[in-house]
Amino acid sequence: MRLQFRETPFTEHGHQAVGPSKKPMNRMLKAAVGLALTLGGIGAIEAAPSLPLAQPKAANLARMKAESLNGGLGSYRAAACMYETGASSCLISKSDQGFLFRFRGGPPGWEKQSPPNPTLETRVLVSLNGERILAVPYNGPIP
Repeated sequence: MRLQFRETPFTEHGHQAVGPSKKPMNRMLKAAVGLALTLGGIGAIEAAPSLPLAQPKAANLARMKAESLNGGLGSYRAAACMYETGASSCLISKSDQGFLFRFRGGPPGWEKQSPPNPTLETRVLVSLNGERILAVPYNGPIP
C-alpha cells in the first residue's frame, strides 16, 4: 500500500495557506479561547482578596526591616505569613497610624523543624502608604 501525501501550498510570505474548509473551525477555536480567557479573568478578579494597594508594600518593607535587623537572609528568615501577598495573617492592625505587623522568625529552616522553633519576634509599624518604617516596637526573643 502506497501512502500519498498532499502538499499544502504556501503563501507569498512563506506561511502555509489554510483551505476554506479550515477557516470556520479556526474562527470557532479563536472565539472559544477568547471566551475562556475572558471568563477565567473575571473569576480571578472576583477571587482576589481586596487589599489596600499599600498593604503588600508595607508587608515587604516590614519583612525586609526584620531581615536587616536580624543579620540578613544568611542567618534569619521571617515567618511564612510575611511572604504572602499583604501578609494579612501577620497584620495586627491597620489604623490612621499605619500597618502594624507582628511575626516570628529564626534561622533559615526553622519552620521546617518539627515542631517549628522560632527564636525571635518582631513588630514593625509601617506608614499607611507603605513607604516608610515608622517604628519597630519590638524585635527580640519571643515573649
